[in-house]
Amino acid sequence: MNTLTRLQKSLIAAISALVTLVALFPLLWVVIAGFKERAEVLATPFRFFPRRWLVQNYTDILGDGTFLKSMAVTFGGAVLFAMLSLAVNAAAAYAFARLDFRFKRFLWVYVIATMFIPGMAILLTSFIVVNKMGMLDTLWVLVLPGVASAGHMFFIRQFYLNIPLALEEAALIDGAGRIKIFTSVFLPMSFPVFVIVGIGSYLGYWNSFVWPTMTITNPNLFQIMQYLYTFRSERATEMGMLMAGSALSALPTIILFLIFQKHIISGIKISGLK
Repeated sequence: MNTLTRLQKSLIAAISALVTLVALFPLLWVVIAGFKERAEVLATPFRFFPRRWLVQNYTDILGDGTFLKSMAVTFGGAVLFAMLSLAVNAAAAYAFARLDFRFKRFLWVYVIATMFIPGMAILLTSFIVVNKMGMLDTLWVLVLPGVASAGHMFFIRQFYLNIPLALEEAALIDGAGRIKIFTSVFLPMSFPVFVIVGIGSYLGYWNSFVWPTMTITNPNLFQIMQYLYTFRSERATEMGMLMAGSALSALPTIILFLIFQKHIISGIKISGLK
């Protein structure tokens, strides 16, 4: 029996290692391709490791002020977007989970219905709206339109519905108002679910390409995906630097996951609660 258990554990470990390798292979290739010469990146036959390791691609891309500015602007915008997304969606989720008001059921159905509308279907109308509002070529055009998310509201609302009513009733007896209850009772308990929603918002902003390309033409506000696309178009022969820039652009997200990995697992467990 013990031998069978060890065999099962070894098999599970081997499968896990294989899945991890397959998942990380594209990232590893991009990182290693950053050390290759420009003609070697897409050369045939394919070679995973470079013939000669070059650090110059990474030093050159880090010496590009536009790249560093794009990274800083994108990171700042992503953090701002995640914070606003948490504030708006958490407040709305609390209202739908705990408050009673007219047309609540109708409004909730209306909010949930927006989850089934593809973003590309409203891309043109959204552009017309932000253009009329004079938001083009500003950071706000990247942040404000996507702050309210039906998916995030639903996720946080389901979490709030599982918080015992006794806590809220005790706070009401002590004289606390709804805002006080939300900030003192619900928010301190929301950290695990906030990590999931916050990272989801951060990644959505960081990886966005179509919307920034439509609304941002000022190079000082270029997002990192815009920068990499422009680099690919204007300096197509410097593939080594492009791979180095792509690898470095993934670094903030990787660090974020490493910092919050325990809370991410905790949030995933919470998402399975009814």
